[in-house]
Amino acid sequence: MPVPSTTFGEELRKRRLQAGWSLTALSGAVHYSKAQLSKVERGLKAPGQDLVRLCDAALGADGALTALVTTSSDTTPAEPAPSEVSEEHWMLELSPEGRSSFRPLSRRSLLGAGTASLMTWRSDGTGPLSPAAGAGMLDASRSLFTHYRRLGQSVEPGLLLPVLIAQTHTLRELSLQADAHNRRELLALGSRYAEYVGWLVQETGNDRAALWWTQRAVDLAAAGGDRALAGYALVRRALVTLYRDDAEQTIALARRAQDSMLPHRIRGLAAQREAQGHALAGDRDSCMRALDRARALLDDHEDGSGEPVIGTMHLPDSVGMVTGWCLVDLGRPREAAEQLDRQLASIGPDAVRTQVRYGVRRALAYASDGEIDHACALTTPLLDGVAAVRSATVTTDLRRLARALARHAHHPSVRLLAPRLGALTHLPIS
Repeated sequence: MPVPSTTFGEELRKRRLQAGWSLTALSGAVHYSKAQLSKVERGLKAPGQDLVRLCDAALGADGALTALVTTSSDTTPAEPAPSEVSEEHWMLELSPEGRSSFRPLSRRSLLGAGTASLMTWRSDGTGPLSPAAGAGMLDASRSLFTHYRRLGQSVEPGLLLPVLIAQTHTLRELSLQADAHNRRELLALGSRYAEYVGWLVQETGNDRAALWWTQRAVDLAAAGGDRALAGYALVRRALVTLYRDDAEQTIALARRAQDSMLPHRIRGLAAQREAQGHALAGDRDSCMRALDRARALLDDHEDGSGEPVIGTMHLPDSVGMVTGWCLVDLGRPREAAEQLDRQLASIGPDAVRTQVRYGVRRALAYASDGEIDHACALTTPLLDGVAAVRSATVTTDLRRLARALARHAHHPSVRLLAPRLGALTHLPIS
């Protein structure tokens, strides 16, 4: 939780007076009450990150105010040690109530727990997989992966994770019996499955398990001769630090993933993540430069591998959407709202997870700009989607929105929205 900061309050007051602004003028610009701003300036109340960013932008501080209260995580997401993909046993448990769980086991742990005595089904491994069978499995698995990713836009992760984990395991095991060409293709596709599992696991709120799966994706890709996916693992690790509000680590990890030897798409996605880190730090110029690099790299991207695309497949203009995302964190809510309006108009109605992710951020932009009625009107139709996809990362922004609206708890639109919003965020809105 933020703590009162005399240093921040003194600097805010100094910059406000240098700009010739009264507390009333600053209050009108950032849509916080004069009383709250006065308490912050006197060091009696802790400034929230949203207030800090809005004040930084309003007073043209170029990140100087943000730097005074920048979050830095105690630990960087661990860099998992590579493992030999063929020596690990996976335990997937399903219950009649619909719950499921997963855990990896070494062979020693498997035998020690007596698990080897359970009923099992497996290939006897006596014969190689024919080229025709390998090609058939690849075609079927690619088609299924596209369908799973589409389905993942509208259901909670727990419903998809068991089948995705099982399919990843199948591809991994079939690769051991395939010819050289099909083995590479099976491992490459398995790595895409594992990467997607990692993303869905992060959506459940389990960052550690998400990074474990990302490392499995790197292992599978490397076993098939593709070491570039290790660069994308850095982008995924930077997403963890981004949601911890750790600008420094987000930028550092994203920069490591922009090595000139990596494919353009990975470097472009890394540049987008770097931009988001600079936005957290309040550095608009560096943010926009990173976005320019991202657009140049992603526009130049051509992938003839036939493998599923790395990263999102539901954003027609990912750089445009991320620009809107960054403008919220840069304390420029009006610009953000206009950008997100344009971008969300191009998202299909079936992409529910994408709609709620960026739709909630658009509503946050309007709320931060003082457009409370419009923010509530945009939020209401999103809540069924939020409940359906059960995204931990979306909930992070939804809580920011709830806190922004709570400052207007007596507003009629907020009072109507409060019960449902409070139930989804577990935060009091009134």
